[in-house]
Amino acid sequence: MKEYTRWKVLVGLALVTLTLLLMTVHYLAFHDLHHLGIFFVGDLVFIPVEVLCVTLIIDQLLESREKQQRMEKLNMVIGIFFSRVGTPLLSRLSKADPCTIPMQKELEVSPADWTADRFFQAQASLDVWKCKVDPAGIDRESLRTFLDGNEDFLLRIIENPTVFEHETFTDLILAVTHLTEELKARDDLSTLPPADIAHLEGDMERVYSRLVPEWLKYMEYLKNHYPYLFSLAMRKNPFDPKADVVVR
Repeated sequence: MKEYTRWKVLVGLALVTLTLLLMTVHYLAFHDLHHLGIFFVGDLVFIPVEVLCVTLIIDQLLESREKQQRMEKLNMVIGIFFSRVGTPLLSRLSKADPCTIPMQKELEVSPADWTADRFFQAQASLDVWKCKVDPAGIDRESLRTFLDGNEDFLLRIIENPTVFEHETFTDLILAVTHLTEELKARDDLSTLPPADIAHLEGDMERVYSRLVPEWLKYMEYLKNHYPYLFSLAMRKNPFDPKADVVVR
């Protein structure tokens, strides 16, 4: 028997023994087996309702509250990721997107115009969006240096257990980590054959296709919960060529 199971069995036996002991003390004190039986059966009658209240209602409420707290912590991790890696990386990839003009029209919006309907419209556009990255528009050496400099940061994010509760964000981190490893594995990025460049193009597009939807979801979260952070994020909008962090 496992240690954890043995501990639960011992506690259960101890509680049952304590109940029998208290019932014995009650009988010796009052010599009223009839009422003792009534109380015992009455308690048994309400056990199903008590189980319902504890397991299906109270437990669900506590679990929902705990999940909400975990998601708050996860959104903090996502925010740090975009501040450190996500937004700069998105800026590099979006500039190399040959089809970026239609996407810019959806995402290059002033902060005041980002309403719930506007977010829904942008998400609907992403659902049919075909991402593309032109390798000629990417400075591969600069990209490798940037990702390599943040490799330890990405590993610390992966070590955070809350990350795995967000499947799409986990896929994004793994895609970025894979692209980092691919770039680091090559000695000279300037003399790659066309087949290898096409391979790296696929890795970049995998990152790009996951990065944009996560960015949009995080912007909606900031808009609804932290308007001052949303204001800064919009002033650093990687899809807006006129974006300026300075408030004018």
